[in-house]
Amino acid sequence: MKNVFILIVICLFSHSISAQEKNEFEKKYEMKTYYMVFLKKGPNRDQDSATVTKLQEQHIAHLTKMADAGKMDLAGPFMDKGDIRGICVYNVATKEEAEKLANEDPMVKAGRLIVEIHPWYAAKDSKLK
Repeated sequence: MKNVFILIVICLFSHSISAQEKNEFEKKYEMKTYYMVFLKKGPNRDQDSATVTKLQEQHIAHLTKMADAGKMDLAGPFMDKGDIRGICVYNVATKEEAEKLANEDPMVKAGRLIVEIHPWYAAKDSKLK
């Protein structure tokens, strides 16, 4: 977890790193593009509790399936009850593939969540040595 936090900080501040420093960083760490998927509150949040429970089970099954297939490296909810409900880091080749997978999530299909996707350039395997 500490390594992931360090990686996020480095990536967030990469715009302030000089070209030479960036080149040295990229030489030390193999870099790749991941897709950050922000799961945000959707327009349809008035389902009854039984439906929400079923959707949550299907949502977790979907995330597990993607992780098992190597399509997602990290996922979890935010704990502050804000508009962004959770985040996933997709390990796929294109933004279109990330969009397709994210839109297959039962919570997204039901309108309980919507997705916002951003390409994220980070050290491969999210490990800093």
